[in-house]
Amino acid sequence: MALALLLAPIGAFAQSGPPSADESNASAQVATKDPALVAAPLHPATAPGAQAFVQPRLPLPAYPSTPAYPSTPAYPSTRRLPLVERAFGQDVADPYRWLEDDLRTTPEVARWVAGQNATSAAYLAQLPGRDALAGRIRSLFDYERISLPRRAGRFYFFLRNPGLANQSVLHVRAGLDGPDRPLLDPNGWSVDGTVALDAWVPSPQGRSLAYTVQVAGSDWRTIRVADVRSGRLLDDTLAWANDTTIAWVGEEGFLYSRFPAPAAGAEANAPVFGKAVWYHRLGTPQDADRLVYATPDHPEQGHKAAVTVDGRWAVITSEIGTQPVRAIHLLDLRSGKPGQWASAAVAEGFDHDWKFIDGIGDRLWFVSNDGAPHYRLVELDLSGSPAWKVVVPERDQQLAGANVVGDRFILSYLNGGASVALLTDLKGRPSRAITLNDIGSASGFAGRPGQDETFYQFASFNRPPTIYRMDLRTGVATPFAQPRAAFDPEDYLVEQRFYSSKDGTRIPMYLVRKKALAGKAVPTLLYGYGGFDIAMTPGYSPVRMAWLEAGGAFALANIRGGGEFGRAWHDAGRLTRKQNSFDDFIAAGEYLIREGITPKGGLAVQGGSNGGLLVGAVVNQRPDLFAAANPDVGVMDMLRFDRFTAGRFWTGDYGRPDREADWRTLRAYSPYHNVRSGVDYPAVLVTTGESDDRVVPAHSFKYIAALQAAQIGDRPHLLRVESRSGHGAGRPLEKTIASGADVLSFLAFWTGLALPGQSIPR
Repeated sequence: MALALLLAPIGAFAQSGPPSADESNASAQVATKDPALVAAPLHPATAPGAQAFVQPRLPLPAYPSTPAYPSTPAYPSTRRLPLVERAFGQDVADPYRWLEDDLRTTPEVARWVAGQNATSAAYLAQLPGRDALAGRIRSLFDYERISLPRRAGRFYFFLRNPGLANQSVLHVRAGLDGPDRPLLDPNGWSVDGTVALDAWVPSPQGRSLAYTVQVAGSDWRTIRVADVRSGRLLDDTLAWANDTTIAWVGEEGFLYSRFPAPAAGAEANAPVFGKAVWYHRLGTPQDADRLVYATPDHPEQGHKAAVTVDGRWAVITSEIGTQPVRAIHLLDLRSGKPGQWASAAVAEGFDHDWKFIDGIGDRLWFVSNDGAPHYRLVELDLSGSPAWKVVVPERDQQLAGANVVGDRFILSYLNGGASVALLTDLKGRPSRAITLNDIGSASGFAGRPGQDETFYQFASFNRPPTIYRMDLRTGVATPFAQPRAAFDPEDYLVEQRFYSSKDGTRIPMYLVRKKALAGKAVPTLLYGYGGFDIAMTPGYSPVRMAWLEAGGAFALANIRGGGEFGRAWHDAGRLTRKQNSFDDFIAAGEYLIREGITPKGGLAVQGGSNGGLLVGAVVNQRPDLFAAANPDVGVMDMLRFDRFTAGRFWTGDYGRPDREADWRTLRAYSPYHNVRSGVDYPAVLVTTGESDDRVVPAHSFKYIAALQAAQIGDRPHLLRVESRSGHGAGRPLEKTIASGADVLSFLAFWTGLALPGQSIPR
């Protein structure tokens, strides 16, 4: 994945958002300097270009049989600006631009959000089965969860949640069979659980542990350090990290990435530039850190660091966006003091993707798509003139990643959206495959050269993650942590199907439901993403399981734009071909109805971040197909997305709004600009977080304002804004349960899914 900053995945079940990349900010000046900015009438229906917001009043069709309870609420009043801008020969109205102001510092926006939340909360509280559903989600979360262990020296580190803790606790164990002890417990960091432990990286011998702290869901991180033996928190405090790695240089210090401190008050919305790599020595203040790699002449580039297992080289990976293209530089850590290390370029030009694996001595290994659209494993030999050679050739399956553990590579491949693993020696000769007996995903496989063990997990839609320890000497894998689920996984059927999109392309889809319901049409929740080279793979969610337990079906469509099948699959769903993603998703819904999996009027759609854009676009294009929709933390204003925080990073997938060809493509599908008044829409619940500084909540605010102003039928169109919450990461369990119950009870009501002990009135 190009940046850890993007969307990733299962809607309200696992939120994420578009990535980050930088482009020129020249377009950000259009609104204030364009002389074509004109005053429009108070009601922009009569202004040029305003048809994007208020279509001619068409007679509404007779509404089909609808639930009788609860009634559609009255929406709060929303001020409309008489604002129209001319771009590339077209006039485009933007009556809700004032909602772009940060609600935490703008009283008018805060009052508007409070009114929207009061309206949606009152409506959601009336939904039949909502409280019972929240209770069931809670019980489905109530089992011990342990993360993949990470070994450093003789210590093993892992997260543990007994079941219902807001945040998981980081534990450490001395030796494989030693007793566990808590090292970091974020549950005591805030009263409401919204201060979270994010990344954590032990030093090579496990003496210290650097970790990042996330507050209220923000993408900004603060790095702290703990002494592992004593558990004592050190004074080291490093600010303004965002999408950073932590790479230890011995036991004394580490490399990390940070941005320049933003101007006061601009942390929430301002675009970010100038991410550089710094060296921090333990026990020193941040202002003593040494700059080790930066490109001040190219502030749009961002840089991260890794260090080879033997401490010989620092590998600097440079990115210009969320596209799978990177540049690689090396720092010789034996060539001097921090900040004076010799640097050499080994892959320049941002033409291909290079994912660093590890290195020993003068040999470094990467996974790359240079000459291999499905990626291959290559070696860089630095013993003489730098030379590249192929270690493991490209296969038909996508090579998603690799690790060096012991004396072999563990390669992770994607097979139509699911993951499989292959072991080879260091010359690339296969030794064995890790086979799965079920549809699901195997992940993990971390370790270091010389170690004789690795840990991985297997999960699927009906199976919570089980952690396995593999002894690389024998090849035997044994369970390390096995969850006790509150249901029988064998009661559920997991299938992979293929259907045809509009242009005939075959698209894979996962379909999950109770075995007893196979052959019956039941309310179905369809999820999709389709962007940024990110693959949607099988995974477990207690929230989603509550939907399945109630008798609904779940479908995950692996649409174009994602990373399931290599570069061509990604390219087929971005820029001028973005409509393919929407066509694929629409075709998935048509397939589910045509095949009798869900009844007409029983289909709900959901997506997060880039998936929220997906849902907004398809609802505009085919409102007749869906009964209900949940666009979560979505990118909804495609003409201004690049002007806020990480938005400039996404132009590789979306295009640049200041270029005419891209602008016309974006204008054609932008959810905010294409609400179709005069057409019946499904019920829509828009969800976002007040602290989301990746996809700023203004996207959702403007979109819901446009929906509520349009004549689009009697079904509710509501906004739910979560306090002290961002793009999804770090959310406390209590908020996850509340959000899951609200969203699923809304979708259940409008698709006709009777929740436990309830019936849906008609």
